[in-house]
Amino acid sequence: MKGNFLAVDTSNGYLTVLARKDGRVHTLYERDCAAQHSVRLLPAAEEALAALSLSVADCAFFCAVTGPGSFTGIRIGISAVKGLCAATGAPALGVTSLEALAYTAEGSVLSVVPAGRGFYYVCAFGGDKRPLFGPARVDGEELARLAAAYPACSVQPLPVPHTLADPAAGLLAAIEAAGEDRLGELAAFYLKKSQAEEEREKMSAAREGRA
Repeated sequence: MKGNFLAVDTSNGYLTVLARKDGRVHTLYERDCAAQHSVRLLPAAEEALAALSLSVADCAFFCAVTGPGSFTGIRIGISAVKGLCAATGAPALGVTSLEALAYTAEGSVLSVVPAGRGFYYVCAFGGDKRPLFGPARVDGEELARLAAAYPACSVQPLPVPHTLADPAAGLLAAIEAAGEDRLGELAAFYLKKSQAEEEREKMSAAREGRA
């Protein structure tokens, strides 16, 4: 996709901010930003914009990674981009964390995002970066089976052979490959309910069982 933009990825423990102006790109990547996204995102965005003398008014669109990943991080990134879109009237672009991973590799690839508690978010992509199957949430046994069939990549260490990916490079490539038909409303992409939602459902079921 052409045009100036600001893009953010707060979907996992790292922080990525990309700004592009007239073909020049400034990348800010912080590997360990867990629980600090709400503090670091806006200063990082301001830094990236300033590095290119780019104003938000000059952005043709804004992009956020929509997940799957950290529930809180995803909400922070999407909320920030929605605010920028509302302030400027520019459209939004959503890119999944699995899609961004796929663009870090050539050929077919299995994108893997650790989901905690021994589970993983996965999606297999062909060489054209179209999904072959998934996305899905799988356990370690299923991950091993899939990784035997497709070369796996992730930002974090995995219990199977894999390549460590550069999420900033993948996000930039995914944005550049996106068509204008992808512009629209942003929505979080979750493959499971949050822990808080699961606990509420358990409590509700327990109360109903006692009724």
